[in-house]
Amino acid sequence: MAGKEVLIVYASQEPKSLNGSLKTLTVEELKKQGCTVSVSDLYEMQFEPRTTRNDIVGDLYNPDHFNYGTEAWKAYENGGLTEDLIEEQKKVNKAELVIFQFPLYWFSMPAILKGWMDRVLVQGFAHDFPKCFDSGLLKNKLALLSFTTGGDEEMYSKKGPSGNIRYLLWPMQHGILHFCGFSVLSPQICFASEYMTEEKRKQTLTAWVKRLQTIWEEKPIQCVPEWYFGDI
Repeated sequence: MAGKEVLIVYASQEPKSLNGSLKTLTVEELKKQGCTVSVSDLYEMQFEPRTTRNDIVGDLYNPDHFNYGTEAWKAYENGGLTEDLIEEQKKVNKAELVIFQFPLYWFSMPAILKGWMDRVLVQGFAHDFPKCFDSGLLKNKLALLSFTTGGDEEMYSKKGPSGNIRYLLWPMQHGILHFCGFSVLSPQICFASEYMTEEKRKQTLTAWVKRLQTIWEEKPIQCVPEWYFGDI
């Protein structure tokens, strides 16, 4: 939709991977719609995933006992975060939709993406209790997880060895995105990406582009425990 702002936070090392192709097609399709699209390519940026004293410019709030959460919060309030974090927060502020594109690692996101979450979505910027969940500071923004898995869909079913894929989404979608106020769209999951035939890969990419063509008409999921664990 013309005039919409989108941020893609991309965490894959290989442009020729399915994740890379999905990211590229996302940029192309959304630009066709007249959207302004920004990409944070975390590996290309060599984004620092660690939360350290180096994130704070100037004096610490409590130099005798370093607490990253408190220090980042106070630094955000005082304009004392490093430039890389300020730039990412500006991108988030502008975006009406944030798409996270990544391969699933150990039932979660890659460390470099988790580090982006840890360092960018700090207190005061993304949340400030009790301003969390439906009252989170990033409310009125949409978020979507688009990711690939190693295992097939059956493996991530209720009776599969990994359990229902929705169980894994609880900490990522609810514990991070919804906590910060995002309205969460249904995830885009590409199962067993490394074992896809060329035909299946083409179908997967085509289906994603088709979804993007109506993405602005979608309604967010009901981000409540029942959505994730209703079949237990």
